[in-house]
Amino acid sequence: MKELVIISGKGGTGKTSLTASFACLAHNAIIIDADVDAADLHLILKPEILKQEEFSGGSKANIDKNVCTKCSACIEVCNFDAVTDDFVIDAVECEGCKLCFEFCPENAVKFSRQICGEWYISDSRAGTMIHAKLGIAQENSGMLVSLLRREAQKAARQKGIPLIITDGPPGTGCPVIASVTGADAVLIITEPTLSGMHDMKRVKELTDLLKIPAMFCINKYDINTEITEEIQEFGSEHGLKFLGNIPYDSDLTKAMLAQKSLVEFSDNDTAKAVKDIWKNAGNFLAGLKDRLM
Repeated sequence: MKELVIISGKGGTGKTSLTASFACLAHNAIIIDADVDAADLHLILKPEILKQEEFSGGSKANIDKNVCTKCSACIEVCNFDAVTDDFVIDAVECEGCKLCFEFCPENAVKFSRQICGEWYISDSRAGTMIHAKLGIAQENSGMLVSLLRREAQKAARQKGIPLIITDGPPGTGCPVIASVTGADAVLIITEPTLSGMHDMKRVKELTDLLKIPAMFCINKYDINTEITEEIQEFGSEHGLKFLGNIPYDSDLTKAMLAQKSLVEFSDNDTAKAVKDIWKNAGNFLAGLKDRLM
């Protein structure tokens, strides 16, 4: 079983569109949408939910007014000004640090597990899809991503499916680290802009740190061929496997509006470029030794 994670270092580079096309080309893969803060792969693949579970990650404090003596110890120790003057804890401001719990002389502060979102096992036209929805302003997205990966690995083993394709979160923070740690390979999709090149370098530093083999491709490469060449040179100099370029194409937007992947919507040169990248990624994965999960 191989696990491929598609990441970008920033939003808006075409990561989800590429993942959707890969999912449709794979025919036999488990798909994860690990961008739990702003999931959108379901808009293209239209999954039918088979299983739905609540996700609880972290605890929030609340004060039992029947026990509280209004000594103000909680107000004094709270670094986040989460305790109001009438001894109510603001759930948005509370960071769950437990100082109020530890310092309350009357044991009036209670901690309860919080429901932060939901996760799903679904059936889509591209296969089994594991995805989630994190609540607004909720934390622990890295924990939720790890849960999705465990469920995907379990499903892949049970069904004998050889590949997991993950639409990773943007950036280089905790949810990205949770999505790529222990994966077999990462595919970085970038665009020919200064910010795209900068973020690609940051993602490359992360994959180096975690010792994960990395590939890259460039979306909308023809909008700035000079920076495209610079990115290709950077990749060559730093051991990144180049898989190919994707031209700018309005059909990508039309495909999303039609709730289809590009390779389902069109057979033009852009779709053929995506198919070539998929083939090259498969060859790269086939040449890797299995990693311990």
